Amino acid sequence: MHEITLKAMRFHSLVGILPHEREVPQPVEVDLTVSVESTSGVLDYARLYDAVAAVVAAGPTDYLEDIADRVATDVFGLSGRVSGVRVAVRKPHVALGGPLAYAEVVVNRPANA
Repeated sequence: MHEITLKAMRFHSLVGILPHEREVPQPVEVDLTVSVESTSGVLDYARLYDAVAAVVAAGPTDYLEDIADRVATDVFGLSGRVSGVRVAVRKPHVALGGPLAYAEVVVNRPANA
């Protein structure tokens, strides 16, 4: 088994349920780790990046969870060799009334889920 990780991909997206979040793109970071069978060739990293970029660009999206779930689903569709996906989506500018580096949602999904 091999793991491919694309770390801290940065995008701007319309994500959130507040009015300003639906109008002004915000920074979003995504980490993607894909587990693949090690005996059957290479999975193109550019295809992984493009799959994430397409989901993030498809906004507006209500929740980070929606982005993570869609990325996981789309990555499984890229290759039958994918046996697991971990997606972390971060939003660094979240107003919650105090100091906060970011809000993050993580989805871990095996191929059989």
